[in-house]
Amino acid sequence: MEIGSIERELYIEASPEVVFEVVSDPKHVSRWWPDEAHYEPVPGSTGEISFGGTKVEAFTVVEAQPPRTFSFRWTHPAGEAATPGNSLFVTFELTPSGAGTVLKLTETGFREEETRRDHVNGWNYFLPRIAPYVATLRVRP
Repeated sequence: MEIGSIERELYIEASPEVVFEVVSDPKHVSRWWPDEAHYEPVPGSTGEISFGGTKVEAFTVVEAQPPRTFSFRWTHPAGEAATPGNSLFVTFELTPSGAGTVLKLTETGFREEETRRDHVNGWNYFLPRIAPYVATLRVRP
């Protein structure tokens, strides 16, 4: 039985195309979220992300619709296919807003309150790192 979900929104001063790359491409993702990310940003791709080299999580891309939506399942047992019963589901929805993008993160699939609290703390830490990272990508004159 699922308990709760996590939803966050933030505004990023960059186009949806740029934000999509930052939340989907492993070379960018590893600059603001995990220490390492190994997967292809295409539906069905499997791989892993790791934090500090000690915590490794299985990762499966579910949807990649540039520049609007990127979703994945993670935390499923290594070697098993990701399913609603054994993984968490994360979606990044991107909406143009003025000169930038509103990013909406949703994470579902929690079965334990302790895990949900841990992920609330994690997203509260990692999501604010996206906008400063995006700012470093701007070409300076």
